[in-house]
Amino acid sequence: MPNPNDTVKALHVALADTYVLYLKTQNYHWNVTGIQFHSLHSMFEEQYKDLAEAVDVIAERIRALGHEAPGSFEDYAQTATISGTPVKGGPKEMLNSLIEGHEGLCTSMKRVIEASKTTSDPVTEDLAIERLDAHEKVIWMLKATLS
Repeated sequence: MPNPNDTVKALHVALADTYVLYLKTQNYHWNVTGIQFHSLHSMFEEQYKDLAEAVDVIAERIRALGHEAPGSFEDYAQTATISGTPVKGGPKEMLNSLIEGHEGLCTSMKRVIEASKTTSDPVTEDLAIERLDAHEKVIWMLKATLS
């Protein structure tokens, strides 16, 4: 029998991964330099704002399912599957780091989709599909920026 807690556990990971990537993206927004400064600074800002909204949506879904949403750096550090450590280097390293982070979030969202399917939770499944689509689009944009 499917366990609804599997969906919540998957959401916890997705929340932690999203928050970690939010912080990393904001860090890059603050610290990017070079000839592409303005375009990357603006792109990173757009991305971290989207991630901040996603954090709220995911946390509220956890609450709607009757569970406490984790909300500390310790919780996120213990739960996240992606690295929160910003890379040292220039824009290319930052872009590659963000691609890796969004790819990790795609994996997290796919796990939420699978867990929500087994528990017949179409609302959570839809949330995860929407976020998966957003992360895949960002990966495309980041890779196009590197080309």
